[in-house]
Amino acid sequence: DIVGFILMFAPINNSPVACFSNQVTTLDDILGDSPAIRSAKKLALKASYANSNVLISGESGTGKELFARGIHYMSQRKYNPFVPVNCAAIPDNLLESELFGYEEGAFTGAKKSGKLGKFDLANNGTIFLDEIGDLQFHLQAKLLRVLQNGVIERVGSEKLIPIDTRIIAATNKDLVKMVEEGKFREDLYYRLNVIPITIPPLRDRGEDIEKIAIALLERYNHKMKKIIAGFDEQ
Repeated sequence: DIVGFILMFAPINNSPVACFSNQVTTLDDILGDSPAIRSAKKLALKASYANSNVLISGESGTGKELFARGIHYMSQRKYNPFVPVNCAAIPDNLLESELFGYEEGAFTGAKKSGKLGKFDLANNGTIFLDEIGDLQFHLQAKLLRVLQNGVIERVGSEKLIPIDTRIIAATNKDLVKMVEEGKFREDLYYRLNVIPITIPPLRDRGEDIEKIAIALLERYNHKMKKIIAGFDEQ
């Protein structure tokens, strides 16, 4: 007979989706009071209330993924997965199977059980497609189909699988110019660019530097167990 139960609980980053993301970020975590960053955060907040696709533009290092996370974790999807994918970091011949998954025996070296793709993992949540400008043309067509029909097709399968995934894409490239040069599909660009957000570089918001510097100092004081009071003028 069952006499009783022992239940053990442990917090995991205060998030039920920590297995997909170890960094829960809201827009309040993005530092800065300059007009440029306030404007970007205001637009991102509006985007978090909607369910439309978002295209975040900005130079490398401006915090595009932080904004994407902030939008997700302030949206109705916040209790579902946030799945980041760097389109430039995965070899072209692997990216399709990484995004959409594959069936058993789809190619040499494929797992016998097949594999779920990033879109599967992000179902009912958000997929963040970073460096979307590096996506090869044939994959752009597949992504467009996902946006149009809400279905994915795994490599080695003809079965269409319905999904509900919000897409937030990011780029440091001029996609309009790429469209004009025939390097990026115009129809895909407009499907992604429903809510455009541009992140300003730090050089255009110099008044935010001190606040960011102090926050970093506090973080690394704690991490390195140091007591550094501040910065001199230089």
